[in-house]
Amino acid sequence: MIMLKSEREIKLMHEAGMLLANCHREIAELIKPGVTSNEIDAFVEEYLEKHGATPEQKGYQGYKYATCASVNDEICHGFPSNKPLKEGDIVTIDMVVNLNGGLADSAWTYAVGEISEEARRLLEVTKNALYKGIDQARDGNRLGDIGHAIQGYVEGEKFSVVRDFTGHGIGKTMHEDPTVLHYGKPGKGQRLKEGMVITIEPMVNAGTWHSKMDPNGWTARTTDRKLSAQYEHTIVITKDAPLILTEQ
Repeated sequence: MIMLKSEREIKLMHEAGMLLANCHREIAELIKPGVTSNEIDAFVEEYLEKHGATPEQKGYQGYKYATCASVNDEICHGFPSNKPLKEGDIVTIDMVVNLNGGLADSAWTYAVGEISEEARRLLEVTKNALYKGIDQARDGNRLGDIGHAIQGYVEGEKFSVVRDFTGHGIGKTMHEDPTVLHYGKPGKGQRLKEGMVITIEPMVNAGTWHSKMDPNGWTARTTDRKLSAQYEHTIVITKDAPLILTEQ
């Protein structure tokens, strides 16, 4: 069941989203060769605690970390580790913030030092795809309009859209209806209504869209070991343009 959010709920989620956006800006200053994703994870947990917030995914179905940290060919749900990031890596940091009961979810892929031209293009196309999807997230449109805009753009740039992981509704819990696909046909799927809050979070691969799971049961990576990137915002469907809760 899709739950429309009240003005009060959206305000709380927006406050969480602003804190999350600020945290991502701090992370951007930390990312460099030699830093570990465990150090980033510890920073995030400390930063949220300092601001009266908590990492919502920590403890979710046994997940142990404040963030997901997915490096290079890891698509999503990578475990933070003590392995130093190296020049040329890309790393996606994904987190859900709980501030006074308001939830917000956002992921960004960061370059570690100087990266290849292919990696640079992958990051650029993935971020552009996110905003093309957001532009379709309007009252009266359908979920298929979001997916079609993302898929058409990404495939036109000779990359691929991951099918096995999706965006979602968010509100009182981290994952709610509806499921938000990043591929699809225009005019199809659930109609969007004012008051819906969803995440749009395209995962884009340099090669095939197919994924495989690591033995840890969480981390997904590309089957051809090529790079993967992800950008994500939490947004509200309004009577006008979509409102991004996780961007300042």
